[in-house]
Amino acid sequence: MASGLPLQGLVWSEWINRSWDVGSLLLVVLLAVAWGGASVVALRGLRWAWWTPRRLERVLRQQGIGGNPYQLLVGDMRDLMRLNKEARSRPMPAISHDIAPRVYPLLHQSMAKHGKICYTWFGPCPRVIVSNLDMTRDILSNKFGHFERPKINPLMELLVTGLLGYEGDKWAKHRRIINPAFHVEKLKRMLPAFSTCCAELIARWEKLVGPNGSCELDVWPELQNFTGDVISRTVFGSTFEEGRRIFQLQVEQAEHLFQDLQKIFIPGYRFFPTKRTRRMKEIAKEVQGLLRHQVMKREKAMKLGITPNDDLLSLLLESNLKYYKENGSVEKFKMTIEDVIEECKLFYFAGQETTSVLLTWTMVVLSVNPSWQSRAREEVLQVFGKAKPDFDSLSQLKVVTMILYEVLRLYPSVVFLLRRTSKTIELGGFTLPTGVHFILPILSIHHDPTFWGEDANEFNPERFAEGVSKASKHQMAFFPFGSGPHICVGQNFAMVEAKLGLALILQHFSFELSPSYRHAPYTVLTLQPQHGAQLILRKL
Repeated sequence: MASGLPLQGLVWSEWINRSWDVGSLLLVVLLAVAWGGASVVALRGLRWAWWTPRRLERVLRQQGIGGNPYQLLVGDMRDLMRLNKEARSRPMPAISHDIAPRVYPLLHQSMAKHGKICYTWFGPCPRVIVSNLDMTRDILSNKFGHFERPKINPLMELLVTGLLGYEGDKWAKHRRIINPAFHVEKLKRMLPAFSTCCAELIARWEKLVGPNGSCELDVWPELQNFTGDVISRTVFGSTFEEGRRIFQLQVEQAEHLFQDLQKIFIPGYRFFPTKRTRRMKEIAKEVQGLLRHQVMKREKAMKLGITPNDDLLSLLLESNLKYYKENGSVEKFKMTIEDVIEECKLFYFAGQETTSVLLTWTMVVLSVNPSWQSRAREEVLQVFGKAKPDFDSLSQLKVVTMILYEVLRLYPSVVFLLRRTSKTIELGGFTLPTGVHFILPILSIHHDPTFWGEDANEFNPERFAEGVSKASKHQMAFFPFGSGPHICVGQNFAMVEAKLGLALILQHFSFELSPSYRHAPYTVLTLQPQHGAQLILRKL
């Protein structure tokens, strides 16, 4: 039957999809005319939903970059939702570090079918998957000056923006102001807050273990609460109780955001007055109010000369004032209160999420690699004994550092990065026009045998014995915190917190997987254990 239709080689199922596309296209036109009442609105709708995606598709295909045919408005979103639902419906059958097929099945299948440079459709936007490390380096270093991060979805802005959502001069200003707050000497001031939170975590776990000397514990929520407390104390100092409320609200906001992002392919969905979107706006307003109160109170204290200088908020405000004065007290060189609030929201989200997932996966991995757990504990006891770890001696933890790097390789907190072109550029032998987005698949690159050898999916910290630069066959093969100008400003903060937390846990406990543990990595903005991380703790 299909051969009698003018389908130019398309199979019947593809013809049905194209028929659906035509019907949807007519609907877009009718809605655009009805809503806008003018032909210019209809033309803009057509250009956004049909002409531009089809033009970009032709450009990519002509250069040998493969991908699925464009489907009006939704692109590959239906496949994305279906594959994610299937992957998350059951845990992995065994403890395996080959997690990419479960974590992002659409990307994994696209690369398997079309090659390491291919594209998927995020609605009407083509996203080119780039696994070539020379191209990755050029994109992240912004070699040609025309790569930038895509604009944050308005729903995401309710959770966090700050440095994450800025480009150009505003990003450069904020980065220069924030950087000093994360210098090593400044991090030393925060060690008492780190130590206090660690001590409280250990005391709580010792109480749970009780006289029996062991217990089963889901360490995932425990470590989330721990890193949330660390951020609360290190941002606000002694006023961490109010900071803890902000953390709780941000956790709820992230859960709502994840649910809403599942429906992002529905045109105009974010404008629907749903119960969830109303709650998200309520949370954003409350967080804004709590942070505004803290910032204004701290600014008032600074004017009186009585502010502490050992928390991130104080350090940020001091750096902001210094930068403002160094540039002639011109207002454009100063972060506003709203700017400071957004950066504090980012501190909460990024600081809490990054370290909690790193520590959780580290404990899971060490539970199934008891020899490495023993080696790490021996090193900690050799360096610190049973004493409280100090900042300067943390650098002596070579085995612990190797383990953390290997866990970051196998289970990076962020599994891919996004960039987009602001102008037509030549990259890796391809001509890529404005409007093309790039996916840099960190997880797949971290597991690629081309760069890591045949044991790429195995836990082997020895590969980092001579440092990061010699761990793989290409220096760009490891970038858990990003790379280039936009590399994570808080990576030293996260590593210090992770080393200190892991060292104290190893001093006091041994641990192994509980029979109830189900291995199911998945992403909710970051790479998390879908069903928790149930371990058996034993007091030493």
